[in-house]
Amino acid sequence: MNVSLWFYEAQRSGKLPSDNRVPWRHDSALNDGSDNNVNLVGGYYDAGDYLKFSLPLAYSLTSIAWSASVWFDGYQKANQVHYLDSMLRWGLDWLIQAHPDDNTFYVQVGDGDIDNNYWGPDTGIPTPRPSYQVNRTAVGTDAVALASAALASASFLYKNGLNDTDYSNKLLQNAVSLFNLAYTAQPRNVYTKAIPAIAEFYNTNNYTSQLTYAALWMYKATGNSTYRDMASNFFDQFALGSQPVGVLDWSDQTNAVFVLGAELDSSNTKYANAARKVLDTIINTASGSPCTFTKGGLLWCDGYSKSNSLVPAQDMALLALLYAELDSTRADSYRRFAQGQIDYLLGKNYMLTPYVVGIHMNSPRNPHHAGASGGTDINNIDTSPPEEKYVLYGAIVGGPDGDDLFFDERNDWAQTEVALDYNAPFQGLIAYQLSTNASDPPYVTITQPRPKVTRGKKFPGWLIAVIVIVVLFVIALTSYLCWWKRGCGLFNRKGNYNRAVAA
Repeated sequence: MNVSLWFYEAQRSGKLPSDNRVPWRHDSALNDGSDNNVNLVGGYYDAGDYLKFSLPLAYSLTSIAWSASVWFDGYQKANQVHYLDSMLRWGLDWLIQAHPDDNTFYVQVGDGDIDNNYWGPDTGIPTPRPSYQVNRTAVGTDAVALASAALASASFLYKNGLNDTDYSNKLLQNAVSLFNLAYTAQPRNVYTKAIPAIAEFYNTNNYTSQLTYAALWMYKATGNSTYRDMASNFFDQFALGSQPVGVLDWSDQTNAVFVLGAELDSSNTKYANAARKVLDTIINTASGSPCTFTKGGLLWCDGYSKSNSLVPAQDMALLALLYAELDSTRADSYRRFAQGQIDYLLGKNYMLTPYVVGIHMNSPRNPHHAGASGGTDINNIDTSPPEEKYVLYGAIVGGPDGDDLFFDERNDWAQTEVALDYNAPFQGLIAYQLSTNASDPPYVTITQPRPKVTRGKKFPGWLIAVIVIVVLFVIALTSYLCWWKRGCGLFNRKGNYNRAVAA
């Protein structure tokens, strides 16, 4: 847990505090927001680059606050309450800054095209760094609602665990303002319609789950039943319970709505029924499930896992654990599933690798991270330098492929990318482990080095096309000759039959 919170410190933007624990990080991006005369300095860089996005940040903060409110004693046992508080405030304060008035919310800082052409330390981040907003004319219902959920969930935690009533009230005040903007700005729409450039990075397809999720969190933070009733109405209006079974992630919180609703509105059985349907379908790989399991036991979901295999596995494991707190009849099954994913992540896999940087000799050594790499050659990020200059302690990487193989190559972003939302469910999973006094993780007993694996050679697409054409031509030519000579296949059998009759 301590190294995971260290990773978030490595992602900090802005003027760093005096107790900064990451020696190779510096003050950076100190003019963010100046193009719109707002202060957007601070917050977190999203991944291995220097862009800042509100939507995945809000998703991550909500996940961490939720799990911390359930297994807060896990942080206490690990002596990490101070660092949890520090991590949350750094992101929450920035979300508040990104909401300078009741009608505006900033969702991105930095230009993707410019940033993607830079590979180097935080001392040379290229400019300009434009800031992008949604408002009442450029509507972003999903992003605004999710930010409201983040502040509301954290408000609950600061009131009931971290014991800072003043800060809790400040968070709630801003959560109310954001929720009102999300609810009343018309016509409702996804934020990528207002800011198409962001679709390359964090594209969402709907706003329905986010708005419902936010209403539930507003109810939990305030106790005002109006929000509970709004969430219930949204659930029905948007037919959330009739959606195809999907996976929880930053783009869709439908499954989280089911579990949170089952907790907060227990007399309304539609939430619990939907939660059980999703979890049972996925865990049992039943008909309609987008997921199966790899040979090694990792949950693998179509449309999700190829780009970061460990993330959907973690998200669904965390959701299973949260629901297990509410349903004794399924608790054992759901916890076994979650424990299997935790164990896989922490070393019980073919690669003998805990997919957490810096905790074991077999941990990933080359996360896709510009600052930690120590390199500046964007055209040779795998070899310049050959191995990461700085250890990015605590980072969860994207993970192995569908064959349970991991190649630890910096340029393979699908396997080695790191991001705020990769570590968010991990915080909850480890808090659960500590809270329940779980046994030592698998990597503790691993003494063998990671198996050496190499990629199979892949033919270029044009060569495959040529081979297919040649094979089809040969088959066609052979078929023609057979027909002409009546000497093979069906014609030969017919010929033999005719000769037998004549005899």
